[in-house]
Parts: sequence; C-alpha cells; structure tokens
Amino acid sequence: MTTALLMIDVQASFTARDYWDEALVDPWARRQRALIDAALSANVPLVRIFHEQPGTAGPFDPDQGLVRPLEGFADEAHATFRKRAHNAFTDTSLQSWLEERGIDRIAISGIRTEQCCETTTRVGADLGFTVDFVSDATLTFPMTRNDRTWPADEIRARTELVLADRFARIVDTATLIDEWQGHG
Repeated sequence: MTTALLMIDVQASFTARDYWDEALVDPWARRQRALIDAALSANVPLVRIFHEQPGTAGPFDPDQGLVRPLEGFADEAHATFRKRAHNAFTDTSLQSWLEERGIDRIAISGIRTEQCCETTTRVGADLGFTVDFVSDATLTFPMTRNDRTWPADEIRARTELVLADRFARIVDTATLIDEWQGHG
C-alpha cells in the first residue's frame, strides 16, 4: 500500500480561539512534528489541509491572515488543499490527487480530533481508503454541553471507540513511525 500523511487544519486560526491551551498543545506538537519528520524521511507524501470560512471575519476567514501554517509547521507539503466542509474530501480534489498517485492508505493527524480529523477518517474509509487514525497526533480541547465538560482525553477516547475497526486502525505516532522506518 502507498500511504500519504494528511495534516488537517494545523493552522494559526486555532490560536485565536478561547479554548487554545498550550498545556494540551505542547505534547501534541511534539508528536505531530515527529510524524511529519518521519513521513518526509520515509518519502511518505505530506498533504496539508486548511479549513477556511471566507466572509466570516473570524479566525478561519482567509482575510484575517490566520489561515496559514501553525508556527513550527510550515513544512513544504506535496499538496495543499483548502476546504470549507469538515472533512477534507467533500469540496476539494483530494480524492483524485491521492488516486492519481496510487495512494490507497491515508494517515490522519491534525486538529480537531473529533471534528475534521474524525470526519475525514469516516469519509476516507467510505471512499475506499485504508485509514490510520494517528490519535495521539490529533489535538482537541475540552468541550462543554448541558453544564458538563468533557476533557480532551475523554473526547479522544470516544473518537477512538467509534472509529476503531470500522473506519480506521487506531495507531500511535511511535508505532507508525516504526512502521515507516521498516521496523514494524
């Protein structure tokens, strides 16, 4: 199988959100960085996905200047796609780009675990791609609903639960890097 690493929404837009929490970001950033470096070293194509919301005057509006790589992640990607949907396929040419290159496996990483990463995983699986959901290389933040707050680790665990063995293989960064280096 030929693999590509999708780096979903690793963009400065999130730093303008009130839930941005460096305590959660720092460990994720180290794993995301290691995954990117390993992909580039193993000649695994790096595909950057940006989320845009033009005309909203918010942090995802390209006119605000934050739809750009998050600091420390300005790597040169093999391809960059800009989406307005939550998943990276619906309104981009990502599927055809992957298929034209014989890529049939995608590794999912980026921001937010339960939102754009999860939806891209589901759609990618439905389109016939084999999907590695690199859970510890996805980032999310606590969420509150009906006076209950779910911590980021519970959101990640729930996402793993609903994706595992139906839409994706759940894999950690170290295991995937080991596989890409030919040891797995």
